[in-house]
Amino acid sequence: MSDDQEQTKKDFDEAVTMTASELKKWLDTDESKSVGQKKDGGESTGHESGRHIVRILEKKKADLTDDDYAHMRKVVGYIKRHSAQKPKGDITDTDWRYSLMN
Repeated sequence: MSDDQEQTKKDFDEAVTMTASELKKWLDTDESKSVGQKKDGGESTGHESGRHIVRILEKKKADLTDDDYAHMRKVVGYIKRHSAQKPKGDITDTDWRYSLMN
């Protein structure tokens, strides 16, 4: 594993705070499916990303692919940008939070 991959994995592990089972359960909710940009009325980009994150979380480090590392970098960047846009007040039942969780 390269130094870049090590750093990517470390950053990903710090940014993604849900377990694979927690994320799977979340992705099955109506709230999860209600947010995000949808292509042709289908699954949202964020929901699809969440499913990829589950697959990454379920893999052993040695089985991670270049595509997985690319997705981890994308996820870390998204979480940083999205977190910087946190709205004021109670975020419990907001699209902002649901998108972040996806």
